[in-house]
Amino acid sequence: MTPPSLNCLPCIHQKWVHAIALHPKFHLVFYGLKRILQSPFRSNSMIDYLHGKLALKEPTHVVIDVNGIGFGIDIPMSTYDRLPTAGSPVQLHTYLNVRDDGMQLFGFMSSEERGLFSLLIQVVSGVGPKLALNVLSTMSVGTFCQAVVDGDMRTLGRISGIGKRSAERIIVELRNRVQAIRPTMESAGSTFSAIAEDAANALQTLGFKAEIARKVVSELAQDETERDTQQLIKDALKQLNR
Repeated sequence: MTPPSLNCLPCIHQKWVHAIALHPKFHLVFYGLKRILQSPFRSNSMIDYLHGKLALKEPTHVVIDVNGIGFGIDIPMSTYDRLPTAGSPVQLHTYLNVRDDGMQLFGFMSSEERGLFSLLIQVVSGVGPKLALNVLSTMSVGTFCQAVVDGDMRTLGRISGIGKRSAERIIVELRNRVQAIRPTMESAGSTFSAIAEDAANALQTLGFKAEIARKVVSELAQDETERDTQQLIKDALKQLNR
């Protein structure tokens, strides 16, 4: 008998859960899933991170091979910008979103990104995973947090899917909470610098999509050529207009 797919787990009969949990290869994963499905709180701490080989790399989706098991993970552009080449080892902080109709796994290069994602979908009414990913694909965690603290609706309005009312709601509901996930702000570990952020924002103003702008700027920033913001914008435009 073939075990049901992950998409069917919310309706798995109890005997299936126990049978699968006994399999040595899947024991830890499915035992954790069993606990989540039985918990009224559906905690997301079961899979804190995944470490394995980057089997597939796309701007919004990756597959990580962990000991022969391929995990499909949705990601924001901020994470894609920092991924290694396909086939390389990688580790992502993860968030498991469990709904009545299935489960979806999200991955982030930093715990701050995951923290903001979690805060957005759990605290702000009307914000789901898609919009939360748009936030992280458009600007850094630090830029977003600063905009919330400052009540900067213009900056928040650059995010696809966020209008005036949504921006107001985000500011009201998050202003006193973003400090908890605010990174060591522009920490040394941040690879998307202030110059790159400014260049990407300028390209968005010129009409380019956030994910395209950030991808091109990120690729240019990795070639170790010293550029100021203006030069980075010029070089990015050359790439985009090819």
